[in-house]
Amino acid sequence: MLLWIVTFSLIGSVGAAAGAALLLVFPQTIRDALVPALVSYAAGVLLGAAFLGMIPTALARGEATLILPTVLAGLVLFFVLEKLVLWRHCHDRGCQSHHGQTGPLILIGDAFHNFVDGVVIAAAFLVAVPLGIATAVAVIAHEVPQEVGDFAILLDNGYGRAQAFWLNTLSASTTLPGALAGYFWLAQMQEAIAYILALSAASFVYIALADLVPSLHQKTTASQSILQLVLLLTGIGTIAWMHHAR
Repeated sequence: MLLWIVTFSLIGSVGAAAGAALLLVFPQTIRDALVPALVSYAAGVLLGAAFLGMIPTALARGEATLILPTVLAGLVLFFVLEKLVLWRHCHDRGCQSHHGQTGPLILIGDAFHNFVDGVVIAAAFLVAVPLGIATAVAVIAHEVPQEVGDFAILLDNGYGRAQAFWLNTLSASTTLPGALAGYFWLAQMQEAIAYILALSAASFVYIALADLVPSLHQKTTASQSILQLVLLLTGIGTIAWMHHAR
């Protein structure tokens, strides 16, 4: 059973990293055109993951009177973290102090999310191998588009391609520790899972609404706005479809 869990957790990590690496094959001119579109898509993916997956699952595992304040506390926490990461800042997104603003937050949120994915994979395999395989496939399927969007965001915030790839791979690698923790200490971690999910959801909501959506408002033409809305809804729809399939 442990071999099944480790194998599919590693496949999930590699699959997510491979999705992020897709942008590496594009030349700079094409990537410059793709990144704004992927940022719109990533905003939808982040909101969909938070409101359609993480928060409902956390509420199912814990009490709403504790889970929802945890989400709120998480939003405040990431606001403070952003202030600590950026000692100085300006309101112009193109200024130098904004480079790295979204990157650390999205990597932290992604690490939480991938850790929890590992726990979920372990829990499913402990129920039944077919359920574990189906759960792992669903995790891989919804992580790939999310990691592609994350990679685009890192590039958009000044990270180099190699740096963005390795940081994304590092955040994806937390799937395996989560799976091992879920396998060996699942009984003790049951209550903690809900609050990890709640904090992860808070980080995704904060990134989407505080960083990504405001940047999209800089593109004001009708065609650009329509494309952004379509891509944002597509991101939400991707997560909705993945959770329905799961």
